Amino acid sequence: MGALVEEIAHPTFLSFPVIAARLLFAALLGALIGFEREWRARPAGLRTHILICVAAATFGILTVEISHSTAFAGRETTVDPVRAVEAVTAGVAFLAAGSILFTRGEVQGLTTGAGMWLAGAVGLSSGFGLWQIAGLGTFLILVVMGLLHTFEVRLGIAADKKEHDGKDDRKGGKKQDGRDDGKDDAGQRC
Repeated sequence: MGALVEEIAHPTFLSFPVIAARLLFAALLGALIGFEREWRARPAGLRTHILICVAAATFGILTVEISHSTAFAGRETTVDPVRAVEAVTAGVAFLAAGSILFTRGEVQGLTTGAGMWLAGAVGLSSGFGLWQIAGLGTFLILVVMGLLHTFEVRLGIAADKKEHDGKDDRKGGKKQDGRDDGKDDAGQRC
């Protein structure tokens, strides 16, 4: 029983309050990014972005802990933290790619996918304790996704603005350009 207690209470390189602060900071930044996506009713909203940030932060913290672990003492090991960055980047890119759709000649979800990818970078920055990079990255994400989107809408160049403006143009299952949208007059899928 004593061995089990010793294993659970194993000391870490980073103190527990530092680990908790990094994970909570990642969750907060992920929530900020996810809230913007949720507010715009986009896929991959609040929970997804929080999970991506916290997961990436956890991998960053694990990388720090593994590089300082005594478990490998006396063995020839090489620790390369860049591998954690590559693994998180590849994993989040896989998730982001799943949010991108190509239907009826249009690409959808590209901004959401890019936001997920950046949320992974923010989380990893938090996990490595690079607070300023994580904070500035989140700020820039919010500026690009929020402020620039508002600017695009006001100029009339936002793709989703054009989609929503065409609501009255759809009569009898036809788009403004005459193509069938697969819906009947009541807007139900045929």
